[in-house]
Amino acid sequence: MPKRETQARLDAYEVVFSALAHPARRRVLLAIYFAGGEMTAGAIASMFAHAWQTTTRHLQVLETAGLLSHEKQGRMRVYRIERKRLALVNDWLATFFRKP
Repeated sequence: MPKRETQARLDAYEVVFSALAHPARRRVLLAIYFAGGEMTAGAIASMFAHAWQTTTRHLQVLETAGLLSHEKQGRMRVYRIERKRLALVNDWLATFFRKP
């Protein structure tokens, strides 16, 4: 793999794992997953005791990392898991199951 592609992949891993480092963000992903893969921002926020601003910050981090996307439906935002981007976690872990 060319050096530029390798660096881009390492950067992508860094962004994804940084987003997943916070337990609340992992819980958001799990909640959306168990809700069928999509949830409104209000439904997500109602599951947590922290302030609305904290919830939106976590959603923004997950979206910036490419792990979530959203669509506006009227006044609501519906968040969806981006499985393709989440697959980077599997790719990284698979490294340790291959022979060097």
